[in-house]
Amino acid sequence: MQTRKGILAEMSERNFDLIVFDWDGTLMDSTALIVESIQLACADIGVAIPSRERAAHVIGLSLLGAVQSVAPDLDEASCQRLAERYRYHYLARDHETVLFEGIRELLEDLRAQGYLLAVATGKARRGLDRVLAQSGLAPLFHASRCADESFSKPHPGMLLELTEQLLVAPERALMIGDTTHDLLMARNAGTAALGMTYGAHPAEGLATAQSLALLGSVAELRDWLTCNG
Repeated sequence: MQTRKGILAEMSERNFDLIVFDWDGTLMDSTALIVESIQLACADIGVAIPSRERAAHVIGLSLLGAVQSVAPDLDEASCQRLAERYRYHYLARDHETVLFEGIRELLEDLRAQGYLLAVATGKARRGLDRVLAQSGLAPLFHASRCADESFSKPHPGMLLELTEQLLVAPERALMIGDTTHDLLMARNAGTAALGMTYGAHPAEGLATAQSLALLGSVAELRDWLTCNG
Protein backbone atom coordinates (compact mmCIF):
# COMPACT_ATOMS: atom_id res chain seq x y z
CA MET A 1 0.00 0.00 0.00
CA GLN A 2 1.38 3.40 -1.00
CA THR A 3 2.20 5.70 1.91
CA ARG A 4 1.22 9.38 2.14
CA LYS A 5 4.90 10.24 1.69
CA GLY A 6 4.95 8.19 -1.50
CA ILE A 7 1.82 9.85 -2.85
CA LEU A 8 3.21 13.33 -2.18
CA ALA A 9 6.50 12.40 -3.85
CA GLU A 10 4.64 11.11 -6.91
CA MET A 11 2.58 14.30 -7.12
CA SER A 12 5.68 16.47 -6.88
CA GLU A 13 7.10 14.72 -9.96
CA ARG A 14 4.06 15.50 -12.10
CA ASN A 15 3.87 18.30 -14.60
CA PHE A 16 0.21 19.02 -13.80
CA ASP A 17 -2.05 18.93 -10.77
CA LEU A 18 -5.32 19.87 -12.47
CA ILE A 19 -6.71 18.49 -15.73
CA VAL A 20 -9.61 20.44 -17.23
CA PHE A 21 -11.78 18.88 -19.94
CA ASP A 22 -14.10 20.42 -22.46
CA TRP A 23 -17.35 18.43 -22.69
CA ASP A 24 -18.91 18.32 -26.18
CA GLY A 25 -16.62 16.71 -28.73
CA THR A 26 -13.98 15.89 -26.11
CA LEU A 27 -15.71 13.69 -23.54
CA MET A 28 -19.10 13.29 -25.23
CA ASP A 29 -19.62 12.29 -28.86
CA SER A 30 -22.16 15.04 -29.48
CA THR A 31 -20.70 17.03 -32.38
CA ALA A 32 -23.05 15.60 -35.02
CA LEU A 33 -26.14 16.25 -32.90
CA ILE A 34 -25.11 19.85 -32.19
CA VAL A 35 -24.47 20.52 -35.89
CA GLU A 36 -27.83 19.01 -36.89
CA SER A 37 -29.64 20.96 -34.18
CA ILE A 38 -28.10 24.24 -35.35
CA GLN A 39 -29.04 23.52 -38.95
CA LEU A 40 -32.62 22.52 -38.09
CA ALA A 41 -33.04 25.59 -35.89
CA CYS A 42 -31.91 27.84 -38.74
CA ALA A 43 -34.39 26.15 -41.07
CA ASP A 44 -37.17 26.63 -38.50
CA ILE A 45 -36.83 30.42 -38.43
CA GLY A 46 -35.98 30.83 -42.11
CA VAL A 47 -32.32 31.86 -42.03
CA ALA A 48 -29.54 30.45 -44.18
CA ILE A 49 -28.60 26.94 -43.10
CA PRO A 50 -24.88 26.83 -42.27
CA SER A 51 -22.57 24.17 -43.62
CA ARG A 52 -21.43 21.38 -41.35
CA GLU A 53 -18.04 23.08 -41.01
CA ARG A 54 -19.49 26.45 -40.07
CA ALA A 55 -21.93 24.96 -37.58
CA ALA A 56 -19.20 22.83 -36.03
CA HIS A 57 -16.90 25.82 -35.68
CA VAL A 58 -19.17 27.47 -33.09
CA ILE A 59 -19.21 24.42 -30.82
CA GLY A 60 -17.65 25.35 -27.51
CA LEU A 61 -18.96 28.90 -27.48
CA SER A 62 -21.86 29.96 -25.30
CA LEU A 63 -25.24 29.38 -26.96
CA LEU A 64 -25.74 33.10 -27.53
CA GLY A 65 -22.25 33.43 -28.96
CA ALA A 66 -22.84 30.45 -31.23
CA VAL A 67 -26.15 31.82 -32.50
CA GLN A 68 -24.66 35.24 -33.19
CA SER A 69 -21.74 33.67 -35.03
CA VAL A 70 -23.94 31.47 -37.21
CA ALA A 71 -26.46 34.21 -38.00
CA PRO A 72 -24.75 37.56 -37.32
CA ASP A 73 -27.47 39.67 -38.96
CA LEU A 74 -30.30 38.60 -36.65
CA ASP A 75 -31.82 41.03 -34.18
CA GLU A 76 -32.00 40.16 -30.49
CA ALA A 77 -35.50 38.70 -30.62
CA SER A 78 -34.62 36.47 -33.60
CA CYS A 79 -31.45 35.30 -31.85
CA GLN A 80 -33.58 34.20 -28.90
CA ARG A 81 -35.94 32.33 -31.24
CA LEU A 82 -33.00 30.60 -32.90
CA ALA A 83 -31.59 29.62 -29.51
CA GLU A 84 -34.96 28.26 -28.42
CA ARG A 85 -35.31 26.15 -31.57
CA TYR A 86 -31.76 24.85 -31.09
CA ARG A 87 -32.61 23.77 -27.55
CA TYR A 88 -35.76 22.06 -28.80
CA HIS A 89 -33.94 19.96 -31.38
CA TYR A 90 -30.95 19.19 -29.14
CA LEU A 91 -32.96 18.18 -26.10
CA ALA A 92 -35.17 15.91 -28.21
CA ARG A 93 -32.16 13.69 -28.89
CA ASP A 94 -29.47 14.42 -26.30
CA HIS A 95 -30.24 11.10 -24.60
CA GLU A 96 -28.77 9.45 -27.71
CA THR A 97 -25.29 10.90 -27.17
CA VAL A 98 -22.61 8.71 -25.63
CA LEU A 99 -19.19 9.15 -24.10
CA PHE A 100 -16.26 8.47 -26.36
CA GLU A 101 -14.93 4.97 -25.86
CA GLY A 102 -12.44 4.83 -23.00
CA ILE A 103 -13.35 8.20 -21.44
CA ARG A 104 -15.01 6.81 -18.33
CA GLU A 105 -12.09 4.53 -17.57
CA LEU A 106 -9.57 7.31 -18.22
CA LEU A 107 -11.32 9.70 -15.83
CA GLU A 108 -11.61 7.02 -13.16
CA ASP A 109 -7.88 6.26 -13.45
CA LEU A 110 -6.88 9.94 -13.33
CA ARG A 111 -9.02 10.50 -10.26
CA ALA A 112 -7.52 7.42 -8.58
CA GLN A 113 -4.03 8.76 -9.33
CA GLY A 114 -4.84 11.91 -7.38
CA TYR A 115 -5.31 14.43 -10.17
CA LEU A 116 -7.83 17.21 -9.71
CA LEU A 117 -10.39 17.03 -12.54
CA ALA A 118 -12.67 19.75 -13.85
CA VAL A 119 -14.89 20.69 -16.79
CA ALA A 120 -14.92 24.00 -18.69
CA THR A 121 -17.74 24.04 -21.23
CA GLY A 122 -19.83 26.26 -23.44
CA LYS A 123 -22.90 24.48 -22.08
CA ALA A 124 -25.23 26.23 -19.67
CA ARG A 125 -25.15 25.02 -16.06
CA ARG A 126 -28.51 23.30 -16.38
CA GLY A 127 -27.30 21.41 -19.44
CA LEU A 128 -24.01 20.33 -17.91
CA ASP A 129 -25.66 19.15 -14.70
CA ARG A 130 -28.12 17.11 -16.78
CA VAL A 131 -25.44 15.30 -18.80
CA LEU A 132 -23.21 14.80 -15.75
CA ALA A 133 -26.12 13.04 -14.05
CA GLN A 134 -27.06 11.05 -17.15
CA SER A 135 -23.49 9.87 -17.73
CA GLY A 136 -22.76 9.15 -14.08
CA LEU A 137 -19.53 11.17 -14.26
CA ALA A 138 -20.46 13.86 -11.74
CA PRO A 139 -18.58 12.25 -8.79
CA LEU A 140 -15.33 12.21 -10.76
CA PHE A 141 -15.02 16.00 -11.10
CA HIS A 142 -13.89 18.38 -8.40
CA ALA A 143 -15.30 21.50 -10.09
CA SER A 144 -16.84 22.82 -13.30
CA ARG A 145 -17.58 26.08 -15.05
CA CYS A 146 -20.18 26.88 -17.71
CA ALA A 147 -20.54 29.73 -20.16
CA ASP A 148 -23.69 31.11 -18.51
CA GLU A 149 -21.91 31.61 -15.18
CA SER A 150 -18.58 32.90 -16.48
CA PHE A 151 -17.11 34.21 -19.74
CA SER A 152 -17.45 32.33 -23.02
CA LYS A 153 -14.37 30.79 -24.58
CA PRO A 154 -11.76 31.88 -25.61
CA HIS A 155 -11.85 34.31 -22.66
CA PRO A 156 -9.68 32.81 -19.88
CA GLY A 157 -12.30 33.35 -17.19
CA MET A 158 -13.49 29.76 -16.76
CA LEU A 159 -9.97 28.38 -16.44
CA LEU A 160 -8.80 31.11 -14.08
CA GLU A 161 -11.85 30.62 -11.87
CA LEU A 162 -11.23 26.87 -11.73
CA THR A 163 -7.57 27.23 -10.84
CA GLU A 164 -8.43 29.77 -8.16
CA GLN A 165 -11.17 27.59 -6.70
CA LEU A 166 -8.95 24.50 -6.61
CA LEU A 167 -5.85 26.40 -5.43
CA VAL A 168 -3.76 25.42 -8.45
CA ALA A 169 -1.37 27.76 -10.26
CA PRO A 170 -2.40 28.19 -13.92
CA GLU A 171 0.89 26.73 -15.11
CA ARG A 172 0.09 23.53 -13.18
CA ALA A 173 -3.19 23.06 -15.09
CA LEU A 174 -3.77 21.31 -18.41
CA MET A 175 -6.74 22.06 -20.69
CA ILE A 176 -7.95 19.29 -23.01
CA GLY A 177 -10.36 20.21 -25.79
CA ASP A 178 -11.37 19.65 -29.40
CA THR A 179 -11.71 23.25 -30.61
CA THR A 180 -9.50 26.26 -31.18
CA HIS A 181 -11.73 28.02 -28.64
CA ASP A 182 -10.41 25.62 -25.97
CA LEU A 183 -6.79 26.04 -26.97
CA LEU A 184 -7.00 29.82 -27.16
CA MET A 185 -8.70 29.95 -23.75
CA ALA A 186 -5.81 27.97 -22.33
CA ARG A 187 -3.25 30.26 -23.93
CA ASN A 188 -5.07 33.32 -22.59
CA ALA A 189 -5.13 31.80 -19.10
CA GLY A 190 -1.46 30.79 -19.12
CA THR A 191 -2.22 27.07 -18.99
CA ALA A 192 -0.98 24.25 -21.20
CA ALA A 193 -3.35 22.55 -23.62
CA LEU A 194 -3.88 19.42 -25.68
CA GLY A 195 -5.95 19.39 -28.86
CA MET A 196 -8.17 16.39 -29.63
CA THR A 197 -8.66 15.95 -33.37
CA TYR A 198 -11.67 13.59 -33.21
CA GLY A 199 -14.13 16.36 -32.25
CA ALA A 200 -15.57 19.53 -33.77
CA HIS A 201 -12.54 21.29 -35.28
CA PRO A 202 -10.22 19.69 -37.84
CA ALA A 203 -6.57 19.05 -37.08
CA GLU A 204 -5.38 21.77 -39.45
CA GLY A 205 -7.41 24.34 -37.54
CA LEU A 206 -6.22 23.12 -34.17
CA ALA A 207 -2.64 23.31 -35.42
CA THR A 208 -2.96 27.09 -35.71
CA ALA A 209 -3.39 27.41 -31.93
CA GLN A 210 -0.71 26.67 -29.38
CA SER A 211 -0.87 23.24 -27.76
CA LEU A 212 1.54 20.67 -26.42
CA ALA A 213 0.24 18.04 -28.84
CA LEU A 214 -2.61 17.09 -31.15
CA LEU A 215 -4.04 13.67 -30.37
CA GLY A 216 -6.41 11.56 -32.41
CA SER A 217 -7.99 9.21 -29.88
CA VAL A 218 -8.67 8.62 -26.21
CA ALA A 219 -6.01 5.90 -26.28
CA GLU A 220 -3.45 8.43 -27.50
CA LEU A 221 -4.54 10.82 -24.76
CA ARG A 222 -4.08 8.13 -22.11
CA ASP A 223 -0.59 7.35 -23.42
CA TRP A 224 0.35 11.05 -23.51
CA LEU A 225 -0.81 11.63 -19.95
CA THR A 226 1.04 8.53 -18.74
CA CYS A 227 4.30 9.88 -20.17
CA ASN A 228 3.82 13.61 -19.64
CA GLY A 229 1.10 14.24 -17.08
